[in-house]
Amino acid sequence: MKTKNLISSLMLAIALVFSTTVMAQNMKKEKGIKMVGEAPMYPSKDIVSNAVNSKDHTTLVAAVKAAGLVETLQGDGPFTVFAPTNAAFEKLPEGTVATLLKPENKSKLQSVLTYHVLAGKYSAKDIMKAIKKGDGKAMFKTVNGAKLWAMMDGDAVVLKDSAGNMSKVTIADVNQSNGVIHVVDTVVLPGM
Repeated sequence: MKTKNLISSLMLAIALVFSTTVMAQNMKKEKGIKMVGEAPMYPSKDIVSNAVNSKDHTTLVAAVKAAGLVETLQGDGPFTVFAPTNAAFEKLPEGTVATLLKPENKSKLQSVLTYHVLAGKYSAKDIMKAIKKGDGKAMFKTVNGAKLWAMMDGDAVVLKDSAGNMSKVTIADVNQSNGVIHVVDTVVLPGM
């Protein structure tokens, strides 16, 4: 019995070492890989294909699926996505996420999610350049048609939604094959 457990443990350890080695080799082959939610984000993969691997973005991925936006965010783009973490969704009033995920609220959910997306690829440097050009504030029109503002807070880019809520970019320039992701710490909301 002990031998069987020892062999099982040894096999598990070998499998773990092998998978870690393969992941490290893949990361060496591809430059510009950032870790998000303990998962490598490969610049050769699209936004959704990377996001599904981030354990910090399970709520966002579920919302994208419920909103029927998977194919869109796997499209050519380019897109800039301000990706709220699970913790960002938890800051919303209790029951908000569950309500938005209901099929009858699909259009509201689409509106919230597309408010986090810009058409085009905007690196942090591009956003900071627009902020500087705008004397400390830059306005962007989101895919849902509403305005989103960006400004600096020290070295960090922050977003301001139409209600005045602020969201900080915590991980910038996570490049994708069809755009870029900037991880944010708060969900921004369009005027609803």
